Amino acid sequence: MKILTALFTASLICLTASTAHARDLGPDETLRLRDAGTIVSFEKLNATALAKHPGSTITGTELEEEYGKYKYQMELRDPQGIEWDMELDAVSGQVLKDHQDT
Repeated sequence: MKILTALFTASLICLTASTAHARDLGPDETLRLRDAGTIVSFEKLNATALAKHPGSTITGTELEEEYGKYKYQMELRDPQGIEWDMELDAVSGQVLKDHQDT
């Protein structure tokens, strides 16, 4: 029974540790990274997303650091009312994910 408890505890710790690698960045840190040139300007990131979905409206954004990489996550609504989730590399501006929200 002690071995089973130890294995369960170790599994729980590993699971918790693996999900704790992403953190949302606050406005002050976000602006500091932008001003330092570490990340692409939000105008350019937004323009990239809107070029993929012309006529859309950006309904939400978030900058996140995950495994040492900065990711800009966006939610958009296109003219037909379809919602899209996008993720861009905040350093290069490259689109990492672009899928319809289900």
